Amino acid sequence: MIDEILLDAEERMEKSLNSLDSAFNKIRTGRAHPNILDNIFVDYYGSPTPIQQVSNVTVEDGRSLLITPWEKNMLGAIEKAIMSSDLGINPSNNGDVIRVPMPALTEETRKEYTKQAKHEAENARVALRNIRRDANQHVKDLLKEKEISEDDERKAEQDIQKLTDSYIAKVEEKYNAKETDLLAI
Repeated sequence: MIDEILLDAEERMEKSLNSLDSAFNKIRTGRAHPNILDNIFVDYYGSPTPIQQVSNVTVEDGRSLLITPWEKNMLGAIEKAIMSSDLGINPSNNGDVIRVPMPALTEETRKEYTKQAKHEAENARVALRNIRRDANQHVKDLLKEKEISEDDERKAEQDIQKLTDSYIAKVEEKYNAKETDLLAI
């Protein structure tokens, strides 16, 4: 029973970490990276489809992306979707491919994105603490139902805390890497 609670908590914490990765991918740095377009959808025959599923997205050089649609009629739709996104990037269409230059970040923009990254990391930490609270509550419920002893409860809570501490350390590591990436010129 306790093992199931720990396994469930670990799975949920892993999902929180994946969610943090996704949030960090939305925060652009000065360098081009195809993942920046992950949350941009284009209308493909009536259904919203990620850009990566209707085109090939590659890094042309360190500061621009090259998008090659598989169907030429998708050029305009892809360009429009990128322009209407909140990324602050302007694509250019030459009739065959779309180039997306990544503008250099100003000092003010870097600080703003760092604040945003810090906020996302804090949200991940809160999610991890909530998972810890839920897991501890399940253990307390088992104790109330006399399915486990107080020693088992104490051991389980220690294991849950160790698990939480390890995932919070991973969040810190990811945040520090993102912050370093954002502040690098």
